[in-house]
Amino acid sequence: MKNLVFSLCIAFLWTTNSFAQQTINWTPQQLMEPGQLSKVLENSTAPVIISVGPGAVIPHSVNIGSVREEAGIQKLRKELKNIPRETAIVIYCGCCPFEHCPNVRPAIEVLKAMNFTNYKLLNLPHNIKTDWIDKEYPVTSQ
Repeated sequence: MKNLVFSLCIAFLWTTNSFAQQTINWTPQQLMEPGQLSKVLENSTAPVIISVGPGAVIPHSVNIGSVREEAGIQKLRKELKNIPRETAIVIYCGCCPFEHCPNVRPAIEVLKAMNFTNYKLLNLPHNIKTDWIDKEYPVTSQ
């Protein structure tokens, strides 16, 4: 009986730990500050901007939606399919702090798997409201 209880405890801990957020899969150099993207938006050579979260609030961004599940990942792959691999791309979510975000890591994995070489993750460590909207950076008209 003791062995069964011990085994169940180990299985529970292993299972709950496996659902914890994966490690960071981007480098500090791949983070783009919101103020930098805001300035870039003023240029005619803005990067491809892709929202992988709850909505596209940044002007010129494409709304993919959540990529935590296979349907969202396939939608992102379809969007990226015909884009040259060296194109400047910025992805963002903004649903919650990075350590809890279910979307940015899968999106970066897609970019890596598709051999993109010039992508950035918009640095929204808290959420889109705190790190973009409240700072009065441009937003789409709804």
